[in-house]
Amino acid sequence: MSTHEPPADRDGSPAPTGADSLSRSAVVSGDSSGGASGSASDASDASVESVESDERDPGAGAGRAQRSEGPEQAGVPDGDGSEQEEEPGHSRSRDLLLLVGICLAALLLVNAFVARPFSVPSGSMEETLRPGDRLVANQLAYAFGGHPQRGDIVVFDGRGSFLRESAKPAGFGDGLRSFAQDLGLAPAGDTVYVKRVIGVAGDRVTSAGPGTPITVNGVPIDESGYLSPGDDPSSVAFDVIVPPGKLWVMGDHRSASRDSRDHLGEPGGGFVPEAKVIGRADWVVYPFSRWTGLDRPAAFAATAGTGGHGDQG
Repeated sequence: MSTHEPPADRDGSPAPTGADSLSRSAVVSGDSSGGASGSASDASDASVESVESDERDPGAGAGRAQRSEGPEQAGVPDGDGSEQEEEPGHSRSRDLLLLVGICLAALLLVNAFVARPFSVPSGSMEETLRPGDRLVANQLAYAFGGHPQRGDIVVFDGRGSFLRESAKPAGFGDGLRSFAQDLGLAPAGDTVYVKRVIGVAGDRVTSAGPGTPITVNGVPIDESGYLSPGDDPSSVAFDVIVPPGKLWVMGDHRSASRDSRDHLGEPGGGFVPEAKVIGRADWVVYPFSRWTGLDRPAAFAATAGTGGHGDQG
């Protein structure tokens, strides 16, 4: 074999050059005795043979190098510090739990801020809604400056209008229950109502009693498309002007609905604050045979341009 480095003796000094210079493999020391020369020659031959063998079979040289290395040099950790690879089954279980957690968190956020399910507790909205129907309230319907419109079906908290506000300070349990209700983890309770909006802020809503239609700003409303069969628009006469920020609401089953008419003489006059509206009922989703959208009746189009914020989008 040849190298690009100048040959050197074992003491590091340059070896003689020229035609008479000795081979590196033959130079051992200043002693030129035959025994030393023979030993050096044998060692050199063995070294050359080993190098040539390694060139012919690289794996053999690597094997000898590995056998000469200690445990740390070979990359083998000591004793108790050895690391074990994670089992595939554990990794899949962890990924599945993470996916379930993300889905539950997304569902809770949707229930709290976007669309919230409710169960209809009574027949006050028949035939539009029946007891046991599951509806979805769109909580974004009025979230960005919008207002409930005449004809909308709304879900609202009746405290302060249909029910008196509790004078008792809310405790930790009440707050926890309210939080769970907002997330859809607990039933809404008996303080939540679902009714149809008949009048909005600034509207004058009147009824002359049985056999006559309800009027909004002097315009009679044809409610035959959604009133429960056999019901009058109202069995009692009334004449009200809806205050700012309030709503006048009634059930579609007028003879079985306790609505704004029943609270006329109470504080608040039966008007529902817009701030108490949870959302607009947009869909009936259960039972599946009753799956339908809850559109605004065309009858209220006749009141367009008559006043109130009902003319706004």
